[in-house]
Amino acid sequence: MTITTRFAPSPTGNLHVGNIRTALHNWLLAKKAGGRFLLRIDDTDVARSREEFVEGIRTDLAWLGITADGEERQSARFALYEAEFQKLVSGGRVYRCYESAQELDLKRKVLLGRGMPPIYDRAGLALSEADHAAKAAAGEAPHWRFLLDHARPIEWMDGVRGFQHFDPAQMSDPVVRRADGSWLYMLPSAIDDVDMGISDVLRGEDHVSNTATQLQMFAALGSDPPAFAHEALLVGSEGKLSKRLGALGMAELREAGIEPEALVALLARLGTSQPVEAITDRDALAAAFDLATFGRAPARFDEAELHRLNAQIVHRLPFARVSHLLPPGMGEAAWEAIRPNLAHISEAVDWWQVVTGPIVAPALEAEDRAFIAKAADLLDAQEWGESPWQALTHALKEATGRKGKPLFLPLRLALTAQEHGPDMGALLPLIGKNSALDRLRAAAS
Repeated sequence: MTITTRFAPSPTGNLHVGNIRTALHNWLLAKKAGGRFLLRIDDTDVARSREEFVEGIRTDLAWLGITADGEERQSARFALYEAEFQKLVSGGRVYRCYESAQELDLKRKVLLGRGMPPIYDRAGLALSEADHAAKAAAGEAPHWRFLLDHARPIEWMDGVRGFQHFDPAQMSDPVVRRADGSWLYMLPSAIDDVDMGISDVLRGEDHVSNTATQLQMFAALGSDPPAFAHEALLVGSEGKLSKRLGALGMAELREAGIEPEALVALLARLGTSQPVEAITDRDALAAAFDLATFGRAPARFDEAELHRLNAQIVHRLPFARVSHLLPPGMGEAAWEAIRPNLAHISEAVDWWQVVTGPIVAPALEAEDRAFIAKAADLLDAQEWGESPWQALTHALKEATGRKGKPLFLPLRLALTAQEHGPDMGALLPLIGKNSALDRLRAAAS
């Protein structure tokens, strides 16, 4: 059977790192098996769903290189939900209820006060057709609950958590349809998984109880369920659930200079026993993806770690990948020279300014000014070959006896106005002989 996974976001807001991790893991799971990854836009909440968020989801996934093999919109599938719902009505697997939110809350409080679990009492099942007719005449519309089968224990082998067991008698029959006819999450999701041929569902551990309920829905729909796996949720670096993680979107990360390769490399391994490494090869990440490596402990997302990984990734990016992000005139040789000193690609602008000038070199001591004047004379006299920095420093060492830091630091300061930076052997050819002479003479004066 072809492995088919899905990512099913609701377009009621922007994606955050937790959503992206789920999407990425489902994409890797399918990619490893040569299967299919589908995007399902869960836009049944018409009041809160917005098209701009749909576009944002597509944009964020494309930025990360997570490509879907197909896309579905739940808002286009209402006829399917209605048809399957009517089958459940005919089979007695959904039933009408009328309690208000306040009435349900009172029932829960009474049960809790008695030390009992706050499980719905199935009062709706006791209503006769005459009762339903009377409520309809009074203008009361029902909401609908799915009838759990208490005689059938709910069990499955979870891909991350191992064997799972739920007693349906200790669970409330879930509401699947509101009084206004709109759908809640669980039933349409199960119907879609069947219709779209989803073979594997990988999602957060906060969905474990939903899975228990949905397994009975799959049975009621006459279908085998997908294989389920529930991964630990992300927490902040301080080890607690972080509100910031729920607000940390792709636009904010892009603004901070994070490259998609860095986020993918981090999230692919976060929560597993595999080391987080600066891997840019998506095929390699997919080949190593293994649910057996996932742990039960919360997965810690550390922005500082992301930035460190980003620097490592930037140091490996080829010119073709970044050329459109670089300042005008900056070519491949300049990128190769400057790249090792960048944590974010945007910093290339500052180093390109060092190359193209103007710069303001710091004031030097008299002895160093004389040394720099000598450097200018030697540079002016020498041929500008393939290795001008090596030729200049060799000549200066012979002429002045300086070596090490006393030789190199004043030169770097005079030529770049920086104490540290890219290798001068690569930088000096970019600066050029005439500009280098002007800088040396200015620093010596």
